[in-house]
Amino acid sequence: MDFITLEILPFVKNHLLLSLGWIVLFIAIIVLTIKGKLSKVKIINNAQAIHMINKQDAVIIDIRSADSFKKGHITDSHNILPTDIKNASAKTIEKFKESIVILIDENGLSSAGIGEILVKQGFLNVFTLKDGIAGWNGENLPLVRK
Repeated sequence: MDFITLEILPFVKNHLLLSLGWIVLFIAIIVLTIKGKLSKVKIINNAQAIHMINKQDAVIIDIRSADSFKKGHITDSHNILPTDIKNASAKTIEKFKESIVILIDENGLSSAGIGEILVKQGFLNVFTLKDGIAGWNGENLPLVRK
């Protein structure tokens, strides 16, 4: 109790905003960790994606812009914009609801949210590629360029 009284409480009192910022950050980390563990959308690495593509006929959905897609994409991937998925207007992927679907974005940051939308639309096996196309390209894995 002496340490708390002598060190921590005066620090918190003198640096209230900084202390509140650390508390908010700590809570955010806990919430995001729990949300990630409970999510039906799982993050996979490049090796897992390659295995799913080659052995389980996974469907690749690239949610980047058409220009980014043309600059380089994974073989046989489908370019569907996030707005089309959000509006449920991406009819070309409806037939993949029971397939393994791997979402790919630029760097792995936005595909999880789109994956959650697909799960709500009835897709059963949704995954996102960790680090997105940047991670794929960073490991010199093959890309198709148009």
